[in-house]
Amino acid sequence: MSDDFAVDEIDMSIVEQLRSNGRATNQQIADRLDLTAATVSARIRRMEDANKLRVVAVSDFSAHGYNVLMEIAIEVEGRAASEVVKELAEFPEVFAAHLVTGRYDIDMLVALHDFDDLSDLLLNKFSSVKGIRSLIPAIAADVIKYEFDVAPIEAKEAV
Repeated sequence: MSDDFAVDEIDMSIVEQLRSNGRATNQQIADRLDLTAATVSARIRRMEDANKLRVVAVSDFSAHGYNVLMEIAIEVEGRAASEVVKELAEFPEVFAAHLVTGRYDIDMLVALHDFDDLSDLLLNKFSSVKGIRSLIPAIAADVIKYEFDVAPIEAKEAV
């Protein structure tokens, strides 16, 4: 599908319905928006094909026994940061890994069951990865906002 695909108000309404209830059927969405289920299905498929929409399931960390959320900033030396981040991303505790600009080369988000897991992660697992010059862990004291539907789908306005 072409890059000039435009998301319209109907598409945005469908996405809003999915955001509020990811298990809604096409028929339920159609009923709420005064559309047909076939129209809803076609528009969802069109947005997915154009990489404008991806429907995913999100689980709750604490419901799975993860009680520690942590950000780790990493400086790399003697090895490409892209290689280091790929290796670090393989650890199951890492749920997000990013190459970044600024003082650090890598930024990661990590979930642990409890603080007893922290020393093993930092001293045994991460220390086995070559190229890490330093790592700065920052433990989340409280989660104020945690949303997955933050990517806006509105079209850019013409300049």
